[in-house]
Amino acid sequence: MTDTDTDRGSGGPGSRGQARGGVFARLALFIRQVVAELRKVIWPTRKELVAYTTVVIIFVLVMAGIIAAFDYVFGQGVLFVFG
Repeated sequence: MTDTDTDRGSGGPGSRGQARGGVFARLALFIRQVVAELRKVIWPTRKELVAYTTVVIIFVLVMAGIIAAFDYVFGQGVLFVFG
């Protein structure tokens, strides 16, 4: 057995050698980490948010129009061929 074989199992999330807190301690740690990550986020301004939302709504409407047009054309084609 080599040194790497003995070190392989230690330090992982499921290792039994580490002292782990209870459920509430781990939950509190998770919440603290989430809050720390959210503080790093660069939040959009109101103007940027309105611009992004407008772009998304316009894009969705255009795509819905294209799909509706294709649906109508193919539906008319099916009615012409089989109807």
